[in-house]
Amino acid sequence: MPTDRHRIVLFDLFGVIARHQRPGTLEKMAARCHSPLDAFTTAYWTHRPSYDAGRHTASSYWTDVLHALSHPADTDTIEELRLTDIDSWSRVDEDMITYVRTLRDRARVALLSNIPADHADAFLAAQPWLNDLDHVAFSGRIGTAKPDPAAFRHCVATLHAAPADFLFVDDREENVRAAQAVGMNGHVFDSRAELAPVVDAWLPCR
Repeated sequence: MPTDRHRIVLFDLFGVIARHQRPGTLEKMAARCHSPLDAFTTAYWTHRPSYDAGRHTASSYWTDVLHALSHPADTDTIEELRLTDIDSWSRVDEDMITYVRTLRDRARVALLSNIPADHADAFLAAQPWLNDLDHVAFSGRIGTAKPDPAAFRHCVATLHAAPADFLFVDDREENVRAAQAVGMNGHVFDSRAELAPVVDAWLPCR
């Protein structure tokens, strides 16, 4: 089957190919910090954008979270929280991985994910199939995160393509709209079953 090297299917990771955070993890980390869940959750997400975009290291991020909770930011606590956090985002959807890999017979396939650099290192080590994709852009490594237009422009420049060559697939509408604003095609992901015909319609006939 011929591959259309001009077409690029650009996937989000979490909520599409990988699972969202493991249930109960925030509760576990809040308990480790002797913090109410709502306070921990607020601190965890408030400081996340800079960590995702590579502007803060893991140590800086967790120090900010712990200081927001008035908890000592000792090395052991930071490392325990860091490893628990990484593990909580490690689950994948094997059916989606299979689907993504089969698409490479028909088009270029790439990934754009909001993920801190240390999480990205662990994910790549555990998921070697990522090395088979045409490009993998992790926010913590490229220094910008969705929905910043720079994240999408990075993919356009790196793959030497035009924005219209991309079909961006993400489970968050704000990210899909941001991709469309830079000229990409976009689709809000719900399931593999509903995605497949959308991709089939966008790609040239088999």
